[in-house]
Amino acid sequence: MRFDLVDLQLFVAVADSGSITHGATRAHLALASASARIKGLEAGLGVSLVRRRRRGVELTAAGESLRDHARLIMQNVAMMQGDLAAFASGVKASVHLLANTSGLSEHLPRALAAFLRENPDISLDVEERESTDIVGAIAGGAADLGFAAEHALPEHFERFSFGEDRLMLVAPKRGEFSGRRQIDFVDVGNHDFVGLTNATALAMHIAKHATRLGVRLHVRARLRDFDAICRMVAAGVGIAVVPEAAARRCAQSMPLTLLAIRDSWANRRLVICARSFKSLPKPAKFLVEHLRKVAR
Repeated sequence: MRFDLVDLQLFVAVADSGSITHGATRAHLALASASARIKGLEAGLGVSLVRRRRRGVELTAAGESLRDHARLIMQNVAMMQGDLAAFASGVKASVHLLANTSGLSEHLPRALAAFLRENPDISLDVEERESTDIVGAIAGGAADLGFAAEHALPEHFERFSFGEDRLMLVAPKRGEFSGRRQIDFVDVGNHDFVGLTNATALAMHIAKHATRLGVRLHVRARLRDFDAICRMVAAGVGIAVVPEAAARRCAQSMPLTLLAIRDSWANRRLVICARSFKSLPKPAKFLVEHLRKVAR
């Protein structure tokens, strides 16, 4: 059968809202037209896609499969439109990359800057996400590539190692942690913290494991970058958890004590990942080749 993009857009809207009425509104269609289009899809495919309930609809197994495929198709259409529109502004291609907090702030900037210098016809759309969210977005076709902690990836994802991301505790140079080299995170629960803003992926990662350990974080200040956090720590506001690269860089100019966190969640292998490197668009393949070369 021939698929109409309007039908697919409508079906995704219905699936997301759980209602034909709300889906029709999102797709800017009349309810009667939307209902007829859903029935037409079911007739053409020969399967039921939704179960109609008193309050909305729920997807059948076939409906869930169609929803996933339709999302990929609509994403590819949007990417096609974006790439074609970019020709008018002189940019010939773009790559959508998702990265966790450490990757975005510490590991990727220099590598991506070099790539952009070497490839003036390619633009990058880089977005910060938690590693588990990156997996979901790539699986759903919402991004080309991911920079994530390997532990969050499913087995079928392709990946290659980019580096290690060890989280460290930073404390004032002169304080109770002076002279110590390692610590268990559960032992710092009664201290004031300086942290990242709640929206960042790393802040959510730390908070999740603190909750699991029963550690209640008393955050005195939240800032958006590691240098500012370390300056607060050096001034005696509290302690903080930051990536090792940022901790060691800041310790060169600030009075800080660095402690390795013994918990396993504080040691992460960072990888570049995709559903399939071979199936990526050419611009994304170029970026993959560049990142392979600069990976440590």
